[in-house]
Amino acid sequence: MNKQRLILILSAFAVACAVHAQPGHTAGPRFSGSMAKLFGDNQAFSADMEAQVAAGGDQTMTMPGKLAFDGGKSRFDMDMGAAKGGQMSPRAAEQMKAMGMDKLTTISRPDKKVVYLIYTGLSAYAETPLQDPEATKPSSAFKMDKTELGKETVDSHPCVKNKVVVTDDQGNKHESTVWNATDLKDFPVKIETSEQGGHTMTTLFTNIKLAKPDAAVFDPPSDYKKYDSPQALMQQEMMKRMGGMNMPPGHP
Repeated sequence: MNKQRLILILSAFAVACAVHAQPGHTAGPRFSGSMAKLFGDNQAFSADMEAQVAAGGDQTMTMPGKLAFDGGKSRFDMDMGAAKGGQMSPRAAEQMKAMGMDKLTTISRPDKKVVYLIYTGLSAYAETPLQDPEATKPSSAFKMDKTELGKETVDSHPCVKNKVVVTDDQGNKHESTVWNATDLKDFPVKIETSEQGGHTMTTLFTNIKLAKPDAAVFDPPSDYKKYDSPQALMQQEMMKRMGGMNMPPGHP
């Protein structure tokens, strides 16, 4: 393996680790706790989704995907190769695709207090503890206040634009601007929130189906290889790419 290719592979893994494997971080948008409250009575659905994260200037990343949600359980399917902007370079995205790491599914299971990171191209997944303190709280732990801002049309849906403030049982407030579609049982087809660090996330939903997803979509495939952490999975794949060395987990 030449030096240039090794550097590209290590760069791709560094990006993958930064995006997917930070402690307590769930890859993809979070839909538990205060965020779940925004969906009102729509607590079981599936939809196509596009998340846009703006960090000021031209630092905007767009991530398309598919979401399934059922009473706190969520599944988000994404293709890193389809992401645009941000710090993901085209070369790193190509390397992730070559390594089979571009297709990622994140399943959050508050009932089991775990998150599954599933890499379809590797036929493997990692299980990691769910560290979102909001995820296991009941809906009654959150209070929601709405203020109507006007009426707009989003993706052909007539909507009421609302300022929404969700307050948790610790007194923490989460403010969002939400476009509730009056022809879809007030489903929030567009949500705009401010994140820590001055980032703004805008989430758009299309192809919305207000039906309960199949329970099987919230479990990892039974024939996939399981790893105890995303780091262990990535380390094993890195060893394969660096010459097929089969070193034990945790070896320097």
